[in-house]
Amino acid sequence: MSVRNVGRGIAVVHRWHFYPDWGPGVPDPVLEEFHRQSRDLYVPPGDIGFWQAAFRDEADPQYDDACKAVTSKSQLTVDILYGDADGGQRVVTRFGLQPRQDETWLVSVNRHWNIDRPDPR
Repeated sequence: MSVRNVGRGIAVVHRWHFYPDWGPGVPDPVLEEFHRQSRDLYVPPGDIGFWQAAFRDEADPQYDDACKAVTSKSQLTVDILYGDADGGQRVVTRFGLQPRQDETWLVSVNRHWNIDRPDPR
C-alpha cells in the first residue's frame, strides 16, 4: 500500500492491525493488539513510501479472516502505527481498502489518533 509522509521528519512504521471489515463499526485501535512490523519501513519527509505486512503464522487468530477478506475482495481496514525516527510523536492512521472492478484496491485514510499527545478532537 502506498503511503505519504506529510511531516517534516522521517516517518518510521512500527506496528499494524488488520480488521476484516470496514466502516463505523470498526473499534478504536488497541495498541496491545497490533502486530510488530517485521522489517523497518521508513518514509522520507514530504514524500511517498509503502507499507506491507504478512501473517507469517497460520495460527494467528486473524489469519483466516484476512485470507477470506482478500480472496473474496471484501472491504477491509488496516491501522498503522508510526512515529518519528526517535520513536516519538506516534500516530495511528486508519486506512480503508475497497476493491475496484479492475483488480486493484482503492485506499483511503479514514482517521488519525495521536498516541503521545492529546487528541485534537
